[in-house]
Amino acid sequence: MPERRRVLVVACGALVREVRAVLAQLPDLDVDVEYLPANLHNRPERITGAVCSLLDGAADRGYDSMAVAYGDCGTGGLLDAALAERGVPRLVGAHCYEFLAGGAVFAQLQDAELGTFYLTDYLVRNFDALIIGGLGLDRHPELRDLYFGHYRRVVHLAQSDSPELAAAARAAAERLGLAYEHRRTGMAPFAAGLEQILEDHGDGVRVMA
Repeated sequence: MPERRRVLVVACGALVREVRAVLAQLPDLDVDVEYLPANLHNRPERITGAVCSLLDGAADRGYDSMAVAYGDCGTGGLLDAALAERGVPRLVGAHCYEFLAGGAVFAQLQDAELGTFYLTDYLVRNFDALIIGGLGLDRHPELRDLYFGHYRRVVHLAQSDSPELAAAARAAAERLGLAYEHRRTGMAPFAAGLEQILEDHGDGVRVMA
């Protein structure tokens, strides 16, 4: 039997559940995942350095390939430039909303309403900590209009069928004073994207989405 390929994936901490769900379907790969804190998105200028530090530190650990489960995430192309130097692929998309929804669906949502604030399942679970507390709205609710005055709706890009998360997302939209829309993306777009970057240096990995 051929030896199992050893792969390192550097991923955003906001994608833990999704990455684990997809990789659980790949028994022929020996995958290590290094997660970076999700709150790095508050300081996107630090993302490129943090990702490359993990990649470079793993260069002598015998991996057959490496991949990155991040979007550009506000790095202004710096992440892509650094990954190109290292020959490491990343998920296609500017941010997690795009690759969780799929590029075509996300483009349609944007065309329909530019003033859209997106929530993923992760952001719904952590809404109070990352949005309300992270933006200081718990201490200064008057800042709501400053941050969200130009938005018209919240779209929950749902990876699961959880009615509890859907209810929490609707409540989050109400707290922000915005219309609510639920869009179930499932796992297929993300699984396809992760499959592709694993295939970039692999042997035809297939993921059942």
